[in-house]
Amino acid sequence: MSRIPALSEQLRKLNIEQMYENDFFLTWDKSDDEIAAVFAVADALRDLRERNISTKIFDSGLGISNFRDNSTRTRFSFASACNLLGIEVQDLDEGKSQIAHGETVRETANMISFMADVVGIRDDMYIGKGHTYQQEVADALRDGYETGVLEQKPTLVNLQCDIDHPTQCMSDLLHVIHAFGGVENLRGKKVAMTWAYSPSYGKPLSVPQGVIGLFTRFGMDVVLAHPKGYDVMDAVEKVARSNAEQSGGSFTKTNNMKEAFYNADIVYPKSWAPYAAMEERTELYGVGDFDGIDALEQRLLQQNAAHKDWECTEEMMSLTRDGSALYLHCLPADITGVSCDEGEVAQSVFDRYRVPLYKQASFKPYIIAAMIFLSKVKDPASALEMLEARAAERKAF
Repeated sequence: MSRIPALSEQLRKLNIEQMYENDFFLTWDKSDDEIAAVFAVADALRDLRERNISTKIFDSGLGISNFRDNSTRTRFSFASACNLLGIEVQDLDEGKSQIAHGETVRETANMISFMADVVGIRDDMYIGKGHTYQQEVADALRDGYETGVLEQKPTLVNLQCDIDHPTQCMSDLLHVIHAFGGVENLRGKKVAMTWAYSPSYGKPLSVPQGVIGLFTRFGMDVVLAHPKGYDVMDAVEKVARSNAEQSGGSFTKTNNMKEAFYNADIVYPKSWAPYAAMEERTELYGVGDFDGIDALEQRLLQQNAAHKDWECTEEMMSLTRDGSALYLHCLPADITGVSCDEGEVAQSVFDRYRVPLYKQASFKPYIIAAMIFLSKVKDPASALEMLEARAAERKAF
Protein backbone atom coordinates (compact mmCIF):
# COMPACT_ATOMS: atom_id res chain seq x y z
CA MET A 1 0.00 0.00 0.00
CA SER A 2 1.32 3.41 -0.98
CA ARG A 3 2.52 5.73 1.79
CA ILE A 4 2.77 8.73 -0.54
CA PRO A 5 -0.70 10.24 0.15
CA ALA A 6 -0.16 10.29 3.93
CA LEU A 7 3.42 11.55 3.68
CA SER A 8 2.45 14.25 1.17
CA GLU A 9 -0.35 15.40 3.46
CA GLN A 10 2.13 15.58 6.32
CA LEU A 11 4.56 17.65 4.23
CA ARG A 12 1.87 20.18 3.31
CA LYS A 13 1.30 20.91 7.00
CA LEU A 14 4.96 21.73 7.62
CA ASN A 15 6.62 25.12 7.36
CA ILE A 16 9.59 24.19 5.17
CA GLU A 17 9.85 27.01 2.63
CA GLN A 18 13.31 27.97 3.93
CA MET A 19 14.73 24.59 2.93
CA TYR A 20 14.39 25.41 -0.77
CA GLU A 21 17.76 26.44 -2.26
CA ASN A 22 19.36 26.14 1.17
CA ASP A 23 22.21 24.08 2.63
CA PHE A 24 22.28 21.49 5.40
CA PHE A 25 25.00 22.05 8.00
CA LEU A 26 23.83 21.17 11.54
CA THR A 27 20.59 19.56 12.69
CA TRP A 28 20.08 22.22 15.36
CA ASP A 29 20.09 24.88 12.64
CA LYS A 30 16.87 23.32 11.32
CA SER A 31 13.38 23.72 12.75
CA ASP A 32 11.30 20.81 14.05
CA ASP A 33 9.20 21.03 10.87
CA GLU A 34 12.30 20.88 8.68
CA ILE A 35 13.65 17.82 10.51
CA ALA A 36 10.23 16.16 10.17
CA ALA A 37 10.24 16.95 6.44
CA VAL A 38 13.57 15.17 5.92
CA PHE A 39 12.17 12.06 7.60
CA ALA A 40 8.94 12.23 5.58
CA VAL A 41 10.72 12.62 2.22
CA ALA A 42 13.23 9.88 3.10
CA ASP A 43 10.36 7.49 3.86
CA ALA A 44 8.56 8.52 0.67
CA LEU A 45 11.60 7.95 -1.53
CA ARG A 46 12.16 4.57 0.05
CA ASP A 47 8.50 3.64 -0.46
CA LEU A 48 8.72 4.53 -4.16
CA ARG A 49 11.94 2.61 -4.70
CA GLU A 50 10.59 -0.46 -2.90
CA ARG A 51 7.71 -0.40 -5.39
CA ASN A 52 10.15 -0.10 -8.32
CA ILE A 53 9.09 3.46 -9.14
CA SER A 54 11.79 5.80 -10.41
CA THR A 55 12.56 8.76 -8.17
CA LYS A 56 14.71 10.64 -10.67
CA ILE A 57 13.92 14.37 -10.58
CA PHE A 58 16.99 15.27 -12.69
CA ASP A 59 17.86 14.08 -16.19
CA SER A 60 21.38 15.52 -15.82
CA GLY A 61 23.52 17.11 -13.17
CA LEU A 62 26.52 16.46 -11.00
CA GLY A 63 27.05 15.70 -7.35
CA ILE A 64 30.53 16.55 -6.08
CA SER A 65 31.85 14.53 -3.16
CA ASN A 66 34.83 15.80 -1.20
CA PHE A 67 35.96 13.37 1.49
CA ARG A 68 38.85 14.82 3.45
CA ASP A 69 38.72 11.76 5.74
CA ASN A 70 38.21 8.08 4.96
CA SER A 71 34.67 6.77 4.53
CA THR A 72 32.74 3.72 3.38
CA ARG A 73 29.07 4.07 4.38
CA THR A 74 28.75 7.84 3.94
CA ARG A 75 30.70 7.90 0.67
CA PHE A 76 28.51 5.23 -0.91
CA SER A 77 25.36 6.63 0.67
CA PHE A 78 26.04 10.01 -0.96
CA ALA A 79 26.65 8.36 -4.32
CA SER A 80 23.49 6.26 -3.93
CA ALA A 81 21.43 9.31 -2.95
CA CYS A 82 22.59 11.31 -5.96
CA ASN A 83 21.97 8.39 -8.31
CA LEU A 84 18.50 7.87 -6.79
CA LEU A 85 17.59 11.41 -7.88
CA GLY A 86 19.25 11.19 -11.29
CA ILE A 87 22.54 12.96 -10.55
CA GLU A 88 25.96 11.57 -11.45
CA VAL A 89 28.76 11.74 -8.89
CA GLN A 90 32.31 12.95 -9.28
CA ASP A 91 34.75 12.64 -6.40
CA LEU A 92 37.11 15.54 -5.78
CA ASP A 93 40.53 14.09 -5.05
CA GLU A 94 42.39 17.07 -3.60
CA GLY A 95 45.72 15.34 -4.24
CA LYS A 96 45.01 15.41 -7.97
CA SER A 97 43.64 18.96 -8.04
CA GLN A 98 45.35 22.35 -8.21
CA ILE A 99 44.76 22.90 -4.49
CA ALA A 100 48.36 21.83 -3.83
CA HIS A 101 49.47 24.60 -6.22
CA GLY A 102 47.79 27.33 -4.21
CA GLU A 103 44.27 27.30 -5.64
CA THR A 104 41.97 29.01 -3.14
CA VAL A 105 38.84 27.49 -1.63
CA ARG A 106 36.71 30.07 -3.45
CA GLU A 107 38.28 29.23 -6.79
CA THR A 108 38.08 25.46 -6.32
CA ALA A 109 34.43 25.67 -5.23
CA ASN A 110 33.45 27.51 -8.40
CA MET A 111 35.63 25.51 -10.79
CA ILE A 112 34.09 22.17 -9.75
CA SER A 113 30.51 23.44 -9.74
CA PHE A 114 29.67 24.66 -13.24
CA MET A 115 27.05 21.92 -13.67
CA ALA A 116 26.84 20.71 -10.08
CA ASP A 117 23.60 20.56 -8.12
CA VAL A 118 25.01 19.35 -4.82
CA VAL A 119 28.35 19.30 -3.04
CA GLY A 120 28.84 16.87 -0.16
CA ILE A 121 31.80 17.40 2.17
CA ARG A 122 33.28 15.33 4.98
CA ASP A 123 35.84 17.28 7.02
CA ASP A 124 35.87 15.96 10.59
CA MET A 125 39.49 15.60 11.65
CA TYR A 126 40.37 18.99 13.14
CA ILE A 127 38.46 20.96 15.76
CA GLY A 128 37.47 24.40 14.53
CA LYS A 129 38.24 23.57 10.90
CA GLY A 130 35.62 21.29 9.30
CA HIS A 131 32.45 23.30 9.81
CA THR A 132 34.32 26.50 8.98
CA TYR A 133 35.61 25.00 5.71
CA GLN A 134 32.12 23.85 4.70
CA GLN A 135 30.72 27.32 5.35
CA GLU A 136 33.52 28.86 3.28
CA VAL A 137 32.68 26.56 0.35
CA ALA A 138 28.96 27.34 0.67
CA ASP A 139 29.67 31.09 0.70
CA ALA A 140 31.81 30.73 -2.43
CA LEU A 141 29.06 28.81 -4.21
CA ARG A 142 26.44 31.39 -3.25
CA ASP A 143 28.67 34.18 -4.51
CA GLY A 144 29.34 32.27 -7.74
CA TYR A 145 25.61 31.95 -8.35
CA GLU A 146 24.76 35.54 -7.46
CA THR A 147 27.49 36.91 -9.75
CA GLY A 148 26.38 34.74 -12.68
CA VAL A 149 29.40 32.43 -12.73
CA LEU A 150 27.18 29.44 -11.90
CA GLU A 151 23.80 28.82 -13.55
CA GLN A 152 22.52 27.22 -10.34
CA LYS A 153 23.50 27.31 -6.68
CA PRO A 154 24.69 23.88 -5.59
CA THR A 155 23.34 22.65 -2.28
CA LEU A 156 26.00 21.90 0.31
CA VAL A 157 25.37 18.84 2.47
CA ASN A 158 27.46 18.22 5.58
CA LEU A 159 28.60 14.61 5.34
CA GLN A 160 30.39 15.03 8.69
CA CYS A 161 32.31 17.87 10.24
CA ASP A 162 34.07 18.49 13.53
CA ILE A 163 30.78 19.45 15.22
CA ASP A 164 27.97 17.29 13.83
CA HIS A 165 27.30 14.30 11.60
CA PRO A 166 23.73 15.10 10.53
CA THR A 167 23.28 12.43 7.86
CA GLN A 168 24.41 9.74 10.31
CA CYS A 169 22.40 10.90 13.31
CA MET A 170 19.24 11.48 11.29
CA SER A 171 19.63 7.97 9.82
CA ASP A 172 20.05 6.66 13.35
CA LEU A 173 16.92 8.43 14.52
CA LEU A 174 14.80 7.35 11.55
CA HIS A 175 15.84 3.77 12.32
CA VAL A 176 14.75 4.32 15.94
CA ILE A 177 11.43 5.81 14.80
CA HIS A 178 10.71 2.71 12.72
CA ALA A 179 11.92 0.36 15.46
CA PHE A 180 9.53 1.88 18.00
CA GLY A 181 6.58 2.21 15.63
CA GLY A 182 6.47 5.97 15.15
CA VAL A 183 7.93 9.25 16.38
CA GLU A 184 5.07 9.60 18.86
CA ASN A 185 6.41 6.56 20.73
CA LEU A 186 9.83 8.07 21.46
CA ARG A 187 8.75 10.33 24.32
CA GLY A 188 10.12 9.07 27.64
CA LYS A 189 12.51 6.56 26.09
CA LYS A 190 15.96 6.47 27.71
CA VAL A 191 18.93 6.82 25.37
CA ALA A 192 22.45 5.99 26.60
CA MET A 193 25.04 7.73 24.42
CA THR A 194 28.19 6.30 25.97
CA TRP A 195 31.90 6.31 25.33
CA ALA A 196 33.42 2.87 24.74
CA TYR A 197 37.01 1.67 24.66
CA SER A 198 38.91 1.61 21.38
CA PRO A 199 42.53 0.73 20.63
CA SER A 200 42.70 3.80 18.37
CA TYR A 201 42.92 7.34 19.69
CA GLY A 202 41.49 9.94 17.32
CA LYS A 203 37.84 9.16 16.63
CA PRO A 204 35.78 12.33 15.96
CA LEU A 205 33.30 13.80 18.45
CA SER A 206 30.69 14.53 15.80
CA VAL A 207 28.60 11.36 16.28
CA PRO A 208 28.06 11.66 20.05
CA GLN A 209 27.54 15.39 19.64
CA GLY A 210 25.12 14.83 16.79
CA VAL A 211 23.16 12.27 18.81
CA ILE A 212 22.74 14.46 21.91
CA GLY A 213 21.98 17.46 19.68
CA LEU A 214 19.19 15.62 17.83
CA PHE A 215 17.66 12.94 20.06
CA THR A 216 16.95 15.50 22.80
CA ARG A 217 14.42 17.18 20.47
CA PHE A 218 11.99 14.26 20.77
CA GLY A 219 11.13 14.17 24.46
CA MET A 220 13.57 11.37 25.21
CA ASP A 221 15.74 11.05 28.31
CA VAL A 222 19.25 11.26 26.87
CA VAL A 223 22.25 10.34 29.02
CA LEU A 224 25.79 11.18 27.93
CA ALA A 225 28.27 8.85 29.64
CA HIS A 226 32.05 8.91 29.44
CA PRO A 227 35.12 8.56 31.67
CA LYS A 228 36.41 11.75 33.25
CA GLY A 229 38.33 13.79 30.70
CA TYR A 230 36.42 12.64 27.62
CA ASP A 231 34.19 15.70 27.41
CA VAL A 232 32.50 16.89 24.24
CA MET A 233 31.96 20.51 23.20
CA ASP A 234 30.24 22.69 25.82
CA ALA A 235 28.30 24.45 23.07
CA VAL A 236 26.71 21.18 21.92
CA GLU A 237 25.84 20.18 25.48
CA LYS A 238 24.10 23.55 25.76
CA VAL A 239 22.09 22.71 22.64
CA ALA A 240 21.13 19.34 24.14
CA ARG A 241 19.98 20.91 27.42
CA SER A 242 17.92 23.51 25.57
CA ASN A 243 16.33 20.88 23.35
CA ALA A 244 15.42 18.72 26.34
CA GLU A 245 13.76 21.63 28.12
CA GLN A 246 11.69 22.48 25.06
CA SER A 247 10.71 18.88 24.25
CA GLY A 248 9.87 17.79 27.80
CA GLY A 249 12.67 15.23 27.89
CA SER A 250 15.94 15.37 29.79
CA PHE A 251 19.68 15.56 29.23
CA THR A 252 22.01 14.27 31.94
CA LYS A 253 25.66 13.26 32.23
CA THR A 254 27.47 10.53 34.13
CA ASN A 255 30.94 9.00 34.40
CA ASN A 256 29.42 5.55 34.99
CA MET A 257 28.60 3.33 32.01
CA LYS A 258 26.41 0.98 34.05
CA GLU A 259 24.34 3.89 35.30
CA ALA A 260 23.75 5.00 31.71
CA PHE A 261 22.77 1.49 30.58
CA TYR A 262 20.39 0.86 33.48
CA ASN A 263 16.81 0.66 32.12
CA ALA A 264 17.91 2.20 28.81
CA ASP A 265 15.69 1.63 25.78
CA ILE A 266 18.44 2.56 23.33
CA VAL A 267 22.22 2.27 23.76
CA TYR A 268 24.89 3.83 21.56
CA PRO A 269 28.35 2.81 22.90
CA LYS A 270 31.05 4.39 20.75
CA SER A 271 34.56 5.69 21.23
CA TRP A 272 35.58 9.31 20.74
CA ALA A 273 38.62 11.43 21.54
CA PRO A 274 38.55 14.02 24.35
CA TYR A 275 37.63 17.48 23.09
CA ALA A 276 40.67 19.06 24.74
CA ALA A 277 42.96 16.52 23.08
CA MET A 278 41.41 17.14 19.67
CA GLU A 279 42.01 20.88 20.16
CA GLU A 280 45.65 20.13 21.03
CA ARG A 281 45.95 17.86 17.99
CA THR A 282 44.67 20.64 15.72
CA GLU A 283 47.19 23.12 17.16
CA LEU A 284 50.08 20.66 16.70
CA TYR A 285 49.15 20.01 13.07
CA GLY A 286 48.83 23.74 12.50
CA VAL A 287 52.47 24.33 13.43
CA GLY A 288 53.73 21.09 11.90
CA ASP A 289 54.86 19.63 15.23
CA PHE A 290 54.82 15.96 14.24
CA ASP A 291 56.91 14.86 17.23
CA GLY A 292 54.29 16.48 19.42
CA ILE A 293 51.55 14.64 17.52
CA ASP A 294 53.29 11.31 18.07
CA ALA A 295 53.64 12.05 21.78
CA LEU A 296 49.97 13.05 22.01
CA GLU A 297 48.93 9.82 20.31
CA GLN A 298 50.88 7.69 22.78
CA ARG A 299 49.46 9.62 25.72
CA LEU A 300 45.90 9.19 24.48
CA LEU A 301 46.36 5.47 23.78
CA GLN A 302 47.52 5.02 27.38
CA GLN A 303 44.56 7.07 28.59
CA ASN A 304 42.15 4.90 26.57
CA ALA A 305 43.76 1.72 27.92
CA ALA A 306 42.82 2.75 31.47
CA HIS A 307 39.15 2.35 30.53
CA LYS A 308 38.97 -1.04 28.82
CA ASP A 309 36.03 -1.90 31.07
CA TRP A 310 33.91 0.54 29.05
CA GLU A 311 32.71 -2.21 26.71
CA CYS A 312 29.21 -3.13 25.57
CA THR A 313 29.07 -6.69 26.93
CA GLU A 314 26.20 -9.09 27.53
CA GLU A 315 26.37 -8.07 31.19
CA MET A 316 25.93 -4.42 30.23
CA MET A 317 23.04 -5.25 27.89
CA SER A 318 21.33 -7.17 30.72
CA LEU A 319 21.06 -3.87 32.63
CA THR A 320 18.88 -2.31 29.91
CA ARG A 321 15.09 -2.35 29.90
CA ASP A 322 14.06 -6.01 29.82
CA GLY A 323 17.63 -6.74 28.71
CA SER A 324 16.68 -5.92 25.14
CA ALA A 325 17.60 -2.31 24.40
CA LEU A 326 18.06 -1.31 20.78
CA TYR A 327 21.83 -1.29 20.14
CA LEU A 328 23.10 1.41 17.75
CA HIS A 329 26.46 2.03 16.15
CA CYS A 330 27.54 4.16 13.19
CA LEU A 331 30.00 1.42 12.10
CA PRO A 332 32.61 0.16 11.81
CA ALA A 333 32.60 -0.99 15.42
CA ASP A 334 35.68 -2.18 17.25
CA ILE A 335 34.51 -5.75 17.98
CA THR A 336 36.37 -7.61 20.71
CA GLY A 337 38.03 -10.73 19.33
CA VAL A 338 37.15 -9.84 15.74
CA SER A 339 38.53 -6.50 14.58
CA CYS A 340 40.68 -6.02 17.71
CA ASP A 341 41.71 -7.86 20.87
CA GLU A 342 39.64 -5.56 23.08
CA GLY A 343 37.13 -3.03 21.84
CA GLU A 344 33.81 -1.24 22.03
CA VAL A 345 31.48 -4.24 21.87
CA ALA A 346 31.54 -7.96 22.58
CA GLN A 347 31.25 -10.20 19.54
CA SER A 348 28.10 -11.91 20.83
CA VAL A 349 26.31 -8.56 21.24
CA PHE A 350 27.37 -7.31 17.83
CA ASP A 351 26.40 -10.54 16.09
CA ARG A 352 22.97 -10.49 17.73
CA TYR A 353 22.33 -6.98 16.42
CA ARG A 354 24.06 -7.31 13.05
CA VAL A 355 20.88 -7.19 10.94
CA PRO A 356 19.36 -4.21 12.81
CA LEU A 357 22.72 -2.42 12.49
CA TYR A 358 22.77 -2.92 8.75
CA LYS A 359 19.17 -1.70 8.58
CA GLN A 360 20.21 1.35 10.60
CA ALA A 361 22.88 2.11 8.00
CA SER A 362 20.42 1.59 5.12
CA PHE A 363 18.50 4.76 6.00
CA LYS A 364 21.44 7.05 5.20
CA PRO A 365 21.11 7.16 1.38
CA TYR A 366 17.45 8.14 1.78
CA ILE A 367 18.24 10.80 4.39
CA ILE A 368 20.85 12.38 2.10
CA ALA A 369 18.52 12.15 -0.90
CA ALA A 370 15.78 13.82 1.15
CA MET A 371 18.09 16.71 2.09
CA ILE A 372 18.90 17.25 -1.60
CA PHE A 373 15.26 16.81 -2.66
CA LEU A 374 13.98 19.43 -0.20
CA SER A 375 16.62 21.90 -1.33
CA LYS A 376 15.92 21.42 -5.04
CA VAL A 377 12.14 20.97 -5.16
CA LYS A 378 9.91 23.92 -4.28
CA ASP A 379 6.77 21.81 -3.73
CA PRO A 380 8.03 18.44 -2.45
CA ALA A 381 4.56 17.02 -1.70
CA SER A 382 3.37 17.57 -5.27
CA ALA A 383 6.65 16.29 -6.68
CA LEU A 384 6.31 13.02 -4.78
CA GLU A 385 2.74 12.63 -5.98
CA MET A 386 3.85 13.27 -9.57
CA LEU A 387 6.59 10.66 -9.29
CA GLU A 388 4.04 8.11 -8.13
CA ALA A 389 1.50 9.09 -10.78
CA ARG A 390 4.15 8.89 -13.50
CA ALA A 391 5.02 5.42 -12.22
CA ALA A 392 8.12 5.13 -14.40
CA GLU A 393 9.71 1.78 -13.68
CA ARG A 394 13.16 1.96 -12.12
CA LYS A 395 14.06 -1.25 -13.93
CA ALA A 396 12.17 -2.73 -16.86
CA PHE A 397 12.63 -6.43 -16.13
